[in-house]
Amino acid sequence: MKAAVLQAFGQPLVIQELAIGKPGRDEVLVRTAAVGLCHSDLHFIEGMRPFPLPGVLGHEVAGVVEAVGEGVRDLRAGDPVVGALSVFCGLCRQCLGGRFALCQDPEVKQPPGKAKRLSHAGEPVSQVFNLSGFAEQMLVHRNALVKVRDDMPLDLAALLGCAVITGTGAVFRTAQVRPGASVAVVGCGGVGLAAVNGAQIAGAARIVAVDTSPAKLELARRFGATDVVDASQGDPVTRVQELTGGGAEYTFECIGLPATVEQSFRMLQPGGAATIVGLFKPGTKVAVEGSDFFLEKRLLGSALGSARIREDIPKLVDLYIQGRLNLRDLVSQRIRLEQINEGFAAMKDGRVARSVVVFDAA
Repeated sequence: MKAAVLQAFGQPLVIQELAIGKPGRDEVLVRTAAVGLCHSDLHFIEGMRPFPLPGVLGHEVAGVVEAVGEGVRDLRAGDPVVGALSVFCGLCRQCLGGRFALCQDPEVKQPPGKAKRLSHAGEPVSQVFNLSGFAEQMLVHRNALVKVRDDMPLDLAALLGCAVITGTGAVFRTAQVRPGASVAVVGCGGVGLAAVNGAQIAGAARIVAVDTSPAKLELARRFGATDVVDASQGDPVTRVQELTGGGAEYTFECIGLPATVEQSFRMLQPGGAATIVGLFKPGTKVAVEGSDFFLEKRLLGSALGSARIREDIPKLVDLYIQGRLNLRDLVSQRIRLEQINEGFAAMKDGRVARSVVVFDAA
């Protein structure tokens, strides 16, 4: 099968022919239909979190089941599925407590280099995020997949496994935004736009989108933003406070920078909650005003939107079919696997919300 392989950190991906194993117990072989390019992939390409090379990234993915291994009873060949990096065991303390996104079972959520599913010329190739979606096929644990409706377009369904479930989940599950609330979303990439859309679906009355890109701010209005703030034009904290009458009840940081975390916390009204969604470099520290905790302001962490993928992804599909979840405007461009490096270049330039690699199965 053909795959985009990372050979060296900071270098372009290389298109190669790889060998893939056959499904073992609890494993599923999937023909990839589409995979989104995520900032997390870019961070890994640039070496933020090193792993054994060579390796195949890609985790925002959808496809069609080709074969199942022993013990897989709820999926069969031909089923359309969405893959999610929040693969879970269902048996550990976190899973039994409903925190499936925090599962750390090393036999299910295997670190890069452990799973022996991919190879090139007889040498192992790391499976990253337990999916490795930048390839024509994937061999994954059954609990990394969710079956979806036959009428769901797979090039859009791919977005549900990361950007959309992370952004909407932060709203629905982590922060639990109430109808009529005021919300500010800092960072309007794929995750931030999904958070804006989630806030609209949750019934928020005021939704302020904050970014430095006029194009992304304009796009945020199509996802439900009632107001936009260009953070390059003055202090965004003051502007959000003005728009929300003293501060937002909920803020969502979707970038992963200390400065924007601190701004998100300062944007809150007393009793408000700042949910931190962005991915940070290891060792990053954040400073907030300690006296604000006396005003019952809260900092909340969110891992993949606190997702319960088997519950949440089918519901997100239904919301899309109903016309309430905007996925079409999230896709800036559809590209082929051979254009993947151009897609990441567009991401770095801030020119796109999401690029989606589409395979022949889509």
